[in-house]
Amino acid sequence: MNTTLLIITLLVGVALLALEVLILPGGIAGTIGVAAIAFGVWQSYVLLGTTMGTVILLCAFVLCLLTFLWIFKTKTWNRFSLKEESDSKVNQLEPAVKAGTRGVTISRLAPTGKALIDGQTMEVHAVNKFIDPDHEIEVVAIEGYRIDVREANDNRFEETPKNN
Repeated sequence: MNTTLLIITLLVGVALLALEVLILPGGIAGTIGVAAIAFGVWQSYVLLGTTMGTVILLCAFVLCLLTFLWIFKTKTWNRFSLKEESDSKVNQLEPAVKAGTRGVTISRLAPTGKALIDGQTMEVHAVNKFIDPDHEIEVVAIEGYRIDVREANDNRFEETPKNN
């Protein structure tokens, strides 16, 4: 391995480490980058001797340090970070949606899916069975952000009068 190839190996390793930090999370690019730097330093010890190997090791360390300082100082990191905030809320329920309100399923409720209730698409939860699309449903209960529904012609949840 000649000196030019050794320098290219070290620079590719540093570039892969920078990519790991900025763009490619997951460890693969960083692992390959560290391996390339380690291979380059090892080959410098083998080919150029102990003194030049140590100098190249220190140079590789300083190059990595300067690269990361440059990335953070020039605010390159901010170009990749998310600056928007979401202020929306899950299932903002209108007062018109109450127990007993009827609607139609848009997707299959297995047991959760989408339904059209009072002209609004909402995520609902079938309480008693899976319900296919285009079936009429009725809201049974609203618990927090969860809307429980049943098929409109299913009478299993209706209260039966008690015999005294």
